[in-house]
Amino acid sequence: MILMLVLSAFALQQDLTNDPNEAKSLAKEAYVFAYPMLENYRTMYVQVTERGGFNSFTHVKSLFGPHSRLIVRSNNDTLYSSAWLDLRSEPIVVEIPPVPNRCFSFQFIDMYTHNFAYAGTRVTGSDPLTIMIAGPNWEGEVPSDVERVFVSEGNFVYCLVRTAVNSELPGDLEEVLEIQENYVLRPLSDFAGDVSPPLLDDFLLPFDQKAADSIGFIAYFNFLLGQLEIHPSEKDLIGSFSRIGIGPDYPFDPSSLTEPVREAIDSGIAEARASIYNPGSVLGTIRNGWTMSERIFGDRERMQGMYLVRAAAAHIGLFGNDLEEAYYPSCSVDSDGDLLDASRFNYKLSFSKEEMPPVDPRGFWSITMYDMDQMMVSNSLNRFSIGDRSELIYEEDGSLVLYLQHESPGPDKEANWLPAPDGLFTITMRIYIPAVAGLDPLYCPPAVKKSRLTD
Repeated sequence: MILMLVLSAFALQQDLTNDPNEAKSLAKEAYVFAYPMLENYRTMYVQVTERGGFNSFTHVKSLFGPHSRLIVRSNNDTLYSSAWLDLRSEPIVVEIPPVPNRCFSFQFIDMYTHNFAYAGTRVTGSDPLTIMIAGPNWEGEVPSDVERVFVSEGNFVYCLVRTAVNSELPGDLEEVLEIQENYVLRPLSDFAGDVSPPLLDDFLLPFDQKAADSIGFIAYFNFLLGQLEIHPSEKDLIGSFSRIGIGPDYPFDPSSLTEPVREAIDSGIAEARASIYNPGSVLGTIRNGWTMSERIFGDRERMQGMYLVRAAAAHIGLFGNDLEEAYYPSCSVDSDGDLLDASRFNYKLSFSKEEMPPVDPRGFWSITMYDMDQMMVSNSLNRFSIGDRSELIYEEDGSLVLYLQHESPGPDKEANWLPAPDGLFTITMRIYIPAVAGLDPLYCPPAVKKSRLTD
């Protein structure tokens, strides 16, 4: 084995480029490809080493609100449950209890950041379900009690569960807390009553942000490629990266590259980061003041070849849903193109009956208020979002007017009031399980309009 590693390292060194122009081009392309994987691994490493390890759920026990400062633009609609799965030794069995009359989803994300599997209201329904998540190299017998098997392209998988809570319904939070306790993860050997297999490998490459932001990203990329199945459509692309020392489990030593090549790689990384941080219109379009992102998260088929989109989306935030699962248009300007500012104006968001958010009967919609730090806003009503589960007052013709402002619009309108900060603000609409009619063409909410100057 040692001789094979030495020979492969020697062969790799012989193949390294001495052309700075080639190195820069390859580094830029490789970094864009690797960026979402690096962000994914960074998140996994911190959570696994500091917050409880692999293969066990962490449950959030309360809805996010103004007190929640760790996550920007969080939702006020669901409780989260999450777990990192290590599939290197064996598959993990996921046991889901019955979840009637409630929207919920299990989202499974591989290290590429592809949403490779879903379970829950939209995909599998509300009945109890037992599924198995297997790694790319697993071979074995599936127990008869397992109803579905999902195979990941890699050995590390993030399982993210969202379970809807209606904060305006007494006792609803307690019901969801009980549901969470019945979400179960078990190694296949435990589920099947067999002897646990030996852990094939528990090594994790310690994460260092400074290294990952520089030529050192290659070491992380190589480690992750060794934990993944390289898709046939990408073998040639990843193979071309070998010219700068990239490949599955390749040992990486920057000193094996000439100084001009190392400098060229740094330059390529800088250009890649600039394109990721300033992606232009690749993440969506703006209409009526709303930013609408159509296809920035999804499975491999949907995201095939969309490397800059995948990277830019990871920079904004990991673990977004497929459009069919949830749609999130956001707005920070009014119908005149001016920034939303509740210290100067009151605003109305008016929906005709035909303009109402298109939601499947199994789902729901909401609008959440944020300040310019993308945090929820404290207010006298303790109302941080509003939507079709709220006690809204509709007009006789089925239309709806929402009031976005700092001060109360009056007792007769408070049911439709979403309190704003005394300053700039932004809002996000969330449509959980959007109706098919709202996806093609993509639904655009009405513009937010000034209603009058404040005193």
